Amino acid sequence: MKKILLLIAIFAFICAQASGQGFLNRLKDKAKETAERNIERKVEKGVDDALDGNLGKDKKDKDKKDKDKDKDKKSKKSKNDDAADDEEAEEGPQDTDAVYEQSDFVPGNVVLFEDNLQSEQMGEFPSKWDLVEGSTDVASMKGKKCIHFEPNTRIEALMTNQKSYLPDYFTLEFDFWMNDPKTNLSNCYELEFEDANGNGVYEIRLGESYSKLAVTCSYLSTTGDWRSSGDNKFWTLKGNDWSHFAMSFNKRAIKIYINGKRVINIPNSQSAVRLKIHQADWGGFNGNKNYLTNFRLAKGGNELYAQQTTDLSAAAAAVEKAIAETGKFVTNNILFETGKATLKPESMEEIKKVAEYMKANPTARFEVQGHTDNQGSDKTNDPLSQQRAEAVVKALEGLGVDGFNLRAVGKGSHEPVADNKTAEGRAQNRRVEFIKK
Repeated sequence: MKKILLLIAIFAFICAQASGQGFLNRLKDKAKETAERNIERKVEKGVDDALDGNLGKDKKDKDKKDKDKDKDKKSKKSKNDDAADDEEAEEGPQDTDAVYEQSDFVPGNVVLFEDNLQSEQMGEFPSKWDLVEGSTDVASMKGKKCIHFEPNTRIEALMTNQKSYLPDYFTLEFDFWMNDPKTNLSNCYELEFEDANGNGVYEIRLGESYSKLAVTCSYLSTTGDWRSSGDNKFWTLKGNDWSHFAMSFNKRAIKIYINGKRVINIPNSQSAVRLKIHQADWGGFNGNKNYLTNFRLAKGGNELYAQQTTDLSAAAAAVEKAIAETGKFVTNNILFETGKATLKPESMEEIKKVAEYMKANPTARFEVQGHTDNQGSDKTNDPLSQQRAEAVVKALEGLGVDGFNLRAVGKGSHEPVADNKTAEGRAQNRRVEFIKK
């Protein structure tokens, strides 16, 4: 019995051992399997994290680049807007109506003095002028004969009565040279208007530095005190080139124009009777490239505030009256660049009068004749007069006149109406005639 119990115990122990070993083996396998799964998970997670990290970095980089682009665009837009604002502030608004309103210059039609220096000898003192102080001579600049001024030179035109020749209504025009701003040279031209005793009445200054033009006028007002106009106003002009100055004096009003645009309008100034032109220092320094040319001093122009009180229909009535009485309208107020068929801006006022009359008479036909003086050869003047007549026809067509009713004819210098030996006579011969057919 004891032996049987012993055998049972031994057998039970052996079974327990076997069972425990199996259990341990199963635990070992389970642990191994779990460990392997954990490793796989970690590897997968690491790969996923790595991929996610790279994708995230790429996305962040892209987002950053997009933001940078947006920032650059905004910055560029802001800069462009600022530049546009600066340009507009510098140049002023480009409204064509506003420009037209400030382009009311009408040249006088009775020439008192004129000089384009074409007949002058290079290097000599200009024959139509008198030297007050300094030194000057005849030169050529960019195709134009001109008066060259040494710094601090003062001249005046030779007139029959040197002390008093400016009327109550007159216009003055000339071309002035602007230096290249890169040279750091500056120009300054002063127009000194005086009474018969040589006392200053008003002074106009054209001063240039670094491509900016300052136009100022100091004047003795009708109430007897000195005033000034034009301070702190600047206009950008093309450097190393010519610009055009024009002014009108109408009893007491001074208007100043640069390249056809009015820049100063003074209502009440005392009148002067003579003029000196002074080439002065500007800011304590001045170069030696100072030139003026194409002078024209004439009696007449718009009457005081005539633009505000007279409409174009009344002006066109003068054209109608002349054509009704003589069959033609003759004008010396359609002006061209010297030696060219390019209309000056101030010519448009006269052309508009003619255009209004022609549009009011749409069946009437006209011959538009261009006439020159006798300066130069027929070989030059004949085609030039034809081209000028064609330029007037083109301007009329641009204003709505039917070109079918217009015929341009160049007459050259072959039909003078005055003596070509005098400046006044030559000015009358340079004309445009509208002849009704």
